[in-house]
Amino acid sequence: MEKTDLRYLKSLSRQYPTVAAAATEIINLQAILSLPKGTEHFITDIHGEYDQFQHVLKNGSGAIKRKIEDEFGNAISAAEKKAIATLIYYPEQMMEQILKTEENMEDWYKVTLYRLIRICKSASSKYTRSKVRKALPKDFAYVIEELLTGRQEVSDQEAYYSEIINSVIRTGRATELVIAFCNLIRRLVVDHLHVVGDIFDRGPYPNLVMDTLMAHHSVDIQWGNHDVYWMGAAAGNQACICNVIRISAKYGNLDLLEDGYGINLVPLARFAMKQYDKDACSCFKLDYREEEYDVRDAFLDEKMHKAITIIQFKLEGQIIKNHPEFQMEHRLLLDKIDIEKGTVKVEGEEYPLKDTYFPTIDWEDPYALSPDEADVMERLTMAFLNCEKLQKHVRFLFTKGSLYKVYNGNLLYHGCVPMNEDGSFTRVNVYGKEYAGKELYDVLESYARKGYYSIDPKEKKKGQDILWFIWENQNSPVFGKAKMTTFERYFIADKKTHEEIKNPYYRLLEKEEVVNRILAEFGLEGSEAHIINGHIPVEAKKGESPVRCNGKLLIIDGGFSKAYQSKTGIAGYTLIYNSFGLVLAAHEPFESVEKAVQEGSDIVSHTVLVEHVVKRKTVADTDNGRALKESIRDLEALLQAYRAGTIVEGDEQANNNF
Repeated sequence: MEKTDLRYLKSLSRQYPTVAAAATEIINLQAILSLPKGTEHFITDIHGEYDQFQHVLKNGSGAIKRKIEDEFGNAISAAEKKAIATLIYYPEQMMEQILKTEENMEDWYKVTLYRLIRICKSASSKYTRSKVRKALPKDFAYVIEELLTGRQEVSDQEAYYSEIINSVIRTGRATELVIAFCNLIRRLVVDHLHVVGDIFDRGPYPNLVMDTLMAHHSVDIQWGNHDVYWMGAAAGNQACICNVIRISAKYGNLDLLEDGYGINLVPLARFAMKQYDKDACSCFKLDYREEEYDVRDAFLDEKMHKAITIIQFKLEGQIIKNHPEFQMEHRLLLDKIDIEKGTVKVEGEEYPLKDTYFPTIDWEDPYALSPDEADVMERLTMAFLNCEKLQKHVRFLFTKGSLYKVYNGNLLYHGCVPMNEDGSFTRVNVYGKEYAGKELYDVLESYARKGYYSIDPKEKKKGQDILWFIWENQNSPVFGKAKMTTFERYFIADKKTHEEIKNPYYRLLEKEEVVNRILAEFGLEGSEAHIINGHIPVEAKKGESPVRCNGKLLIIDGGFSKAYQSKTGIAGYTLIYNSFGLVLAAHEPFESVEKAVQEGSDIVSHTVLVEHVVKRKTVADTDNGRALKESIRDLEALLQAYRAGTIVEGDEQANNNF
């Protein structure tokens, strides 16, 4: 036995100091391998639509309904199954309503708790008792464990079982127990959540989405383009800060920054009124929800919208000029403006400008901030850097997130793998060295983390600029277009200039050899490997399918955001991966929580079985299963060392106190 192996086994012996301890753990781990694989839930492109996100999260994309149906079948009516489902989704709101309308609450509690116990037993059956115990709410841990493990049909336990429920009702704790069971069922039905990018922008409450994700028991996040520049803003990149404010203004969401995050926008408002008070700002009208917006607020916000947009173009121009390796010189447009003619030259062609009022631009140096603009940006930068809630959310994105993830045989990412027309991976210059495929993802992610965490000023600045690069460079995996035509959309009427040509990746999705090449690049192969891709709105009303390349590629952005729904015709795709296979759900728009509670209305979901496994998958078939098998091998080596006398059994109590 090599010294390193012996050292490791001696270290392991501190945790398992006897033959009995090591053997017991082997038995435990081997048994876990035979349990059914936990259910994974995939959601993407939430875009701040908190209510719809919450509802899909609560119903597990139909997983709760399927669990109820499997448990009760025709034993109870469709109306009763619908009522129990709504109760599980929204227990607090439902209990408030039921307490007002139900005449015999004691009978209702008994029937409902019995049904919840059955559903909970079914949901917990794929886990160890230890894992279930850890999920139990503290206030009811003993009661729920007894109700889940007891057997009401056994005569010796029937009275004991019934008395627990009677005592809970008698002590006035039944409502709280119902709520606790509902929360536990949701926790157990879905074991792990994947968010495949774009939590922020368009919708009004990404901050509440982030709060929910931070409270979730098990989650990972693949960064989307709309997440990355928020991360850049929190790191202090001023171009990213401008983008955050501009897009928030465009969608009428400045309240998110001021009220949701407590960021002071008064310096920007004062500056905007000073510079653009007499300007109609007609190119900067807001795309807001009229019922939620005051016209007077819109008047000011349009001026702030224009002010921050001009500052953004200046700051982005500075980054482009400082980094010729980004190959974005074609996006330097302020210096292509002929203010006397009222035109701008884009890629060699001249176009009339819709707006020629630029009081802060020095035409001798168009990318320089005016003193007032520099002062505004200094104040905004400090506000973003010192915003405790935003920093907490962004640290969570860095901790739980990444540009891609390989998980249980699936490759998850938002956007695309940059490719050439022939299907080869595009080589991209990142600070003087070229990268492609997986290496490109890895180096960009490494610099992104430096942009937030590094204490070396040069490395931190490079990382901050990479966060902006990831947001809008033509070779960014999460953007994947030849250019971002923000300037053209504001200032040029000719719509041909608004076109953003997609990366060849999007035209090669049906070629199986291309998809297989991507999977192999990230270490995956075989018929059960899939790419799960966010970012791409699927136009269902035009007959587009989210299932591509014979099921190897699944696109699950179908229009969660209300801003996309007129284009896609639906309100989003989500995916469930359980021990029986993959199930895709297409959702209709969600109306409101109030309607769901009062009328029992649910999101109408159309499920499509993407793949059904021949043999039910177990923990042994997962990444965690592979790790458990390695642990078993290590423990078996420890057992052999004990029995060979290479390592001497220790005193268990002493080792536990070590």
